Amino acid sequence: MKKVKVSLRPIVSKINLPTVLKTTILPGDSMERLFIATQVGEIFYIGNSSFRTFLDIRPRILKLGVSSGGYDERGLLGLAFHPDFFYNGLFYLHYSVAGTQGPGAQPESFKPDPCDPKTLNQRWINRDSQYDHIDTVEEWILQSSGHPQKLRTLLNLRRPFSNHNGVNSLNFSPETGKLVLTTGDGGSGYDPFNLSQDDMEIFGKIIEIDVRKNTNINNPPIVTRFNELPTTIQETITVMAKGVRNIPGISFQRFNNQYIKYAGNVGQDLVESIFAFVHYKPIPVTQLIKASFMNSEPDQEGFMNFGWRGWEGTFPTSIISSCINNPTFDEKTIAYYNEAVTLSGSRLQPLSSYFHKDTRPNKFGGTAITGIQPYMGNGIPALTGKVVFTDIARKESQPQVRGALAYTSVRPDGKQNDFSVIHTDYDFGSQSAHYVNLGTNLNQTRLYLGVYGSMKVTDFNQGTVFEIVP
Repeated sequence: MKKVKVSLRPIVSKINLPTVLKTTILPGDSMERLFIATQVGEIFYIGNSSFRTFLDIRPRILKLGVSSGGYDERGLLGLAFHPDFFYNGLFYLHYSVAGTQGPGAQPESFKPDPCDPKTLNQRWINRDSQYDHIDTVEEWILQSSGHPQKLRTLLNLRRPFSNHNGVNSLNFSPETGKLVLTTGDGGSGYDPFNLSQDDMEIFGKIIEIDVRKNTNINNPPIVTRFNELPTTIQETITVMAKGVRNIPGISFQRFNNQYIKYAGNVGQDLVESIFAFVHYKPIPVTQLIKASFMNSEPDQEGFMNFGWRGWEGTFPTSIISSCINNPTFDEKTIAYYNEAVTLSGSRLQPLSSYFHKDTRPNKFGGTAITGIQPYMGNGIPALTGKVVFTDIARKESQPQVRGALAYTSVRPDGKQNDFSVIHTDYDFGSQSAHYVNLGTNLNQTRLYLGVYGSMKVTDFNQGTVFEIVP
């Protein structure tokens, strides 16, 4: 793959941690504006060379970083504009709700023990009391007065743990016109309750919501499973994929008369994965519930399964420990052997993967994939038609943390592909630079990069948004 070098052009700095970067055209406007959503609950946009506030929901957001030393994966995580936003003013938010903090589903961190079946078959019980927080997905409207107003709540989700809530978690499908939500597996590590493979569990899935249907329910119940939803809401939802660990959004690349769908899946210990698919067959939630009630298997031909928790990308999920006789090597034990065997033939293979340890030239040791976007512009010819992705921190970039920027592409034969690092010439000085988000404009001819100087959401105003330029 070609060696690519780009520049980073600062657009705005000294903001809070950016979770969503995307553009739209405001009603009555004539040009695209870049919108920036921050984890703490602010939404800004760039207009006529000025930095303006679109919406501030900080009072609605759970107090972040209190019990975790400042690190947090909750907050304002999703922002999506309706395809007809210019005409109807509708947009959608996903965030963690203030005042909903619970004790969590487990008091201690989880690690499976293949020798102890109890650790492999845990269940999330007492869900009404043993949970971490509540997430909500809402529909809002930009009124003619210019002030946004909430219209209705689409989902209220009770989450077992604080992490794996997704980021850039709301996007509209240009194929179906539906709102796509990427939920994450519920959190902790190793998906202790195996929510991602359970058809009734909302977590660990990519779901589509038909916002055109009126459910006549403006404040739905707080749920964790599809069969707990009212029937009118069940009828608006289809499941696009399962076996998801944690996804930084989904993106769509037009190819002839169809779309390639891209999703990055954050790994556990070994590898970060980029998935790509064109054809898929979503399953209506009503069909999943009927199959569960009849104790039968739904027709899953064409249904996407990313393989988690049995598989971490291209590998059976492993438990890693240091070798006693040689600390420079790691011992890897398959955590869920039976699940890996069961899913071996039915899971989607990644398009590309990158590793947490990689000594090859022009590679890097990754930490967590944070964004994935196709690039269809001509300004950086080596990237035209490719898919670009970001990692929050290169393992070897100490003491000053540096994120990673790289690219890959779909091969004509459909087989897995390698990746290549994109080199940048920006000097961050002594400041750490975590690459926390990647965004694009409407026709995917521009790329935007969110960078933060800390891993702590409680360290305020350390964010910069760049445009990636030749």
